[in-house]
Amino acid sequence: MIEFFLVFACAIGLGWPLGRYLAAVMRGAPSRLDPIFGWIERSLYRLLGVDSARGMTWRGYAKAFVASNLAVGILVWTLFVTQAWLPLNPDAIPNLRWDTALHTMVSFLTNTNQQHYSGQAQLSYLSQMVGIVGLQMITPMMGLALAAATLRALMGGRQAMQPGGDPAKTAGTEADVGNYWADVVRPTLRFMLPLCLLWSVLLTSQGVPSTLGAGPVAQPLDTAAGTKEQKIPLGPVAPMVAAKQLGTNGGGWYGPNSAVPLENPTPLSNLLETLAIVLIPIAVVFMVGPFTGRRKLTALVFGCMVSMSILSTGAGMLLEDHGASALSLATMEGKEVRFGADASALWAMLTTQTSNGSVNAMHDSLAPLTGLATLGNMLVNAIWGGVGCGLQQFVVYLLLAVFLAGLMTGRTPEMFGRKIEAGEVRLLSLLILLQPFVVLGFTALTLALPQFTGNSNPGFHGISQVFYEYTSAFANNGSGFEGLGDATYWWNLTCALVLALGRYPALIVPLAVAAGLARKRYAPEGAGSLRIETPTFALTALAVIAILTLLQFMPALVLGPVAEHLTTMAH
Repeated sequence: MIEFFLVFACAIGLGWPLGRYLAAVMRGAPSRLDPIFGWIERSLYRLLGVDSARGMTWRGYAKAFVASNLAVGILVWTLFVTQAWLPLNPDAIPNLRWDTALHTMVSFLTNTNQQHYSGQAQLSYLSQMVGIVGLQMITPMMGLALAAATLRALMGGRQAMQPGGDPAKTAGTEADVGNYWADVVRPTLRFMLPLCLLWSVLLTSQGVPSTLGAGPVAQPLDTAAGTKEQKIPLGPVAPMVAAKQLGTNGGGWYGPNSAVPLENPTPLSNLLETLAIVLIPIAVVFMVGPFTGRRKLTALVFGCMVSMSILSTGAGMLLEDHGASALSLATMEGKEVRFGADASALWAMLTTQTSNGSVNAMHDSLAPLTGLATLGNMLVNAIWGGVGCGLQQFVVYLLLAVFLAGLMTGRTPEMFGRKIEAGEVRLLSLLILLQPFVVLGFTALTLALPQFTGNSNPGFHGISQVFYEYTSAFANNGSGFEGLGDATYWWNLTCALVLALGRYPALIVPLAVAAGLARKRYAPEGAGSLRIETPTFALTALAVIAILTLLQFMPALVLGPVAEHLTTMAH
């Protein structure tokens, strides 16, 4: 348990100052770093042809977000299907098939990194460095930008957040939620890039490869199978690992991800990569108070998230270390022997509490109830969540909890001086219902048509495999129960659709709802207002999260991991 406490202590200790710095970056406050980054930012704005000082309504902000995603997505897909004819391909890797390229592009564009390919064998250095790592750098900042815009709208707009600003002035008008381009460029240059550079150096010091040369050829000791030589794939691995971990991306340079010794060679590298999974999501939570001026709001969000995280992590580590051995299962099956069951379970819990999805063990080999815990983390999708995305999902739960608490106490449901009415609740309810409709719908269809879809396991574990794949895609997580043969047209195309449905509505709908609240008449909070920044309301919010996510998926969870657990016990 030492690593458990060490990771949380370091994440919280580093996340607090990083969150305060991130708040200053997102506010656009003058900084001593302006001479270093200012000229780069101005050059990028001129290249993009945008005015970074111009405020946007939520519609303009959302359009810029979608347009930038479309443009980048087309460029990256084109790179994947033409990589064989482009430079930086010393291993002569062929082009990706169009559907695999489409799934890969959508997966990394949505900050998911669900991989239906093996990176070291199917992508060139250019595709990895430009397509994969490029998306790993900017897509987390796109999610952060949408979260910042939503917070501005909840506070009444950018002008209302200025010193002496009046939130009542936005009533009846469209609130200024900030500038999308500035909200993406500033944190990318001033926050994400320096942090990734630091982590890349630290990982390189532990032996993670960082080279543009072709991999060496080794002579295997056992030549009985007729293999006379084996090529060891290398490349600029350390920068990608830094970006994948810090940006809650998760896609590895190698197919088995951070279970590969080249990607995760030492106990210290394992600690650094585990810490990186939750560092920025925690920093985003600590950003909320300084950014909005409501310090207690950080306490509410952090209190709810850390409570769920500790409960989930503790349960997962206990179930994997003791539950598996109690069932006479091989606890180390599917684990990297250098790390063991505890470090593997800790990673599995944190990677599914965020939208990271990287692994240092085979999730398909987890004890059934540990698999249940990872599924629960992704269904909630707001324990820490992705960079910005987790906060957006928590805002959805927060608004619904305010509405329900207002009804239960007989008070008008309102948040930060503005009423939450039927229109907002309908939008939020549709967003909540989208998850079971998509995840359960595609799971049922896949299981009902095995002759077309393919499934490696006909038992209860087979249900878990399919359910996990679509849950991971919708949660923009990317991990999987990799017993599936998922590099097929069915899996590539259906998962690409689920990936998009799990990303874009979850980011845009909360922004639209918050902007709608900003247009309403503002009433200063008084004695009769519902106080949300209290322990009592935090418990209400946690209850709403449990009811709206875990309980509605209980039948699927019972048919999958619970049934597998009971069957294993019986035999």
